[in-house]
Amino acid sequence: MFFSGFKGGIHPPDRKEQTKNCPVKELEPTELMTFIMAQGGKPCTPCVAIGDKVLKGQVIGDSKEFMSAPVHSSVSGTVEKIDKVLSPRGDMAEAVIIRNDFEDKEASVGETFPVGYVSKDELIGIVRNAGMVGMGGAGFPTHVKLSTDKKIDTVIINAAECEPYLNSDYRTMVERPDDMIDGLDLLLHAFGIFKGIIAIEDNKADAAKILKDKLRSNMQIKVLKTRYPQGSEKQLIYSVTERKVPEGGLPADIGVLVFNVDTVSSMSRAVRSGIPVTRRVVTVAGLALKEPGNFLVRIGTPFWKVFEAAGGFVCQPKKIVMGGPMMGIAQCSIDIPVTKTCSGLLALTDDDIGTKEEMPCLRCGRCISACPMGLMPVVLNKLVNKKEWDEAEKGGIMNCIECGCCAYSCPSDRNPASTIRRGKSALRAKR
Repeated sequence: MFFSGFKGGIHPPDRKEQTKNCPVKELEPTELMTFIMAQGGKPCTPCVAIGDKVLKGQVIGDSKEFMSAPVHSSVSGTVEKIDKVLSPRGDMAEAVIIRNDFEDKEASVGETFPVGYVSKDELIGIVRNAGMVGMGGAGFPTHVKLSTDKKIDTVIINAAECEPYLNSDYRTMVERPDDMIDGLDLLLHAFGIFKGIIAIEDNKADAAKILKDKLRSNMQIKVLKTRYPQGSEKQLIYSVTERKVPEGGLPADIGVLVFNVDTVSSMSRAVRSGIPVTRRVVTVAGLALKEPGNFLVRIGTPFWKVFEAAGGFVCQPKKIVMGGPMMGIAQCSIDIPVTKTCSGLLALTDDDIGTKEEMPCLRCGRCISACPMGLMPVVLNKLVNKKEWDEAEKGGIMNCIECGCCAYSCPSDRNPASTIRRGKSALRAKR
C-alpha cells in the first residue's frame, strides 16, 4: 500500500545504482585512530591520558551533561595524543588519538540480555552506556529521546534513506534484518506499545520483502512513494500518521518516536551482546572513485582509508561530502576521521554536481512549491541578505530543515538554502 505523504519535496535522481548491490565489506583500521569527543550532543571530556593503554570498547570520553553520549575506542592500543583536530563540521574539536596495537583486546561488557525484554529504564541505561546517537546524521543522543515523559503510542523506524547515493541503511536491512527487527521489538516492549511501523520507500521493494518475512506480530511495514526529503523526521511522521509536529515541538509531543535503521540495529547489539557504538556502515560513492561500495568502518578511521578501500580516486574530486549530496557537509580534508553520524562519503566530480552559473531570480515560485516546510525561500533569502533578522524569524527561518529542495528546484541555479543556513547561524549567535 502507498501513502500520499507530505506536501512539497522533489524527485532528484537517486544514483543509488553505484552501490545498491554492493555487499558490506569490513574495513581494517589504521595504525593511528582519531576519536573526536563531539559526536552527538554536548562534547565529551577525555577520560584517558597520554600513554594509557586502552581496550577495544573502552570509554575514552564522557560527560556529566545529560545531552551527551560517551565515546568508545574501536581498537586496543596506546593513547598517543590528545589534541584539537579538524572535525567533519569544519571546526577544531578535541580528540583522543590512539596508536592501534592491532590486537583488538576487548574491554569487559556490562550486563547483557541475550533473550527477553528490558524495561524502559534499563534500555535507557544500556543505550546511554553504549554511546548511542541518531546515526542517520542528526547525532541526537538516543537515551535523551528515550527519556521522554510524554505518552508514546507510535514508534517509527525511518527506513526511507531518501538521500541520493546512500545505501548504508538499505544494506543493513538486506544483510542484517534481524538486528533491526529485534531493536524495534525491544523499543515496543519498553514503551508498552502494541504496534511499531517500519517506513520504507518503494524503491527498496526487495528490502521491504525481506523485512516483511521477518515481522513479528507487533510490527507492520508502510511502503511510501519515493520522494525527497521523506527521511526528514517531520515529513516521515506526516507520511505515516498524518500527524503534524507543532512548530518548535518534538515528535514526542504528538506521541511518536522515530529511530534510524542503524541506530535500532545498534540498540539490539548493545542489549544482546553489550557491544557499544564503535563502528558503522558507510556508503562510499561518486564518479571520482574507482570502486564505490559499502563498508563496515570503525569509528576513528580517517576518510583517506575509506576512499582507499573504494579503489582510490580515478580523478581529482570536485567536492568531498560527508553524508548525502543534499544535506551532507562538504569536507576540506580527507584526514578527518569517521564519526558515528557518517552514513556516507562522496567523492563528486563536475558531472555529479552539475555546476552551473548562478542567474538572477525569476520569481517563478518553484522554491516555494518545493519547500516541505511551507516556507518562502525566495523571501527568506532576501531578508537574510538585507540582515532583517526579525522579519526573517517571523517568516519561519528557524523552521527550515536545510534539505536543499529550494536550491535543487531553482531554474536560475541559485542556492537560497545556503543563505538561509547562514541566516540561522547568525540568529542563533544574536540570541
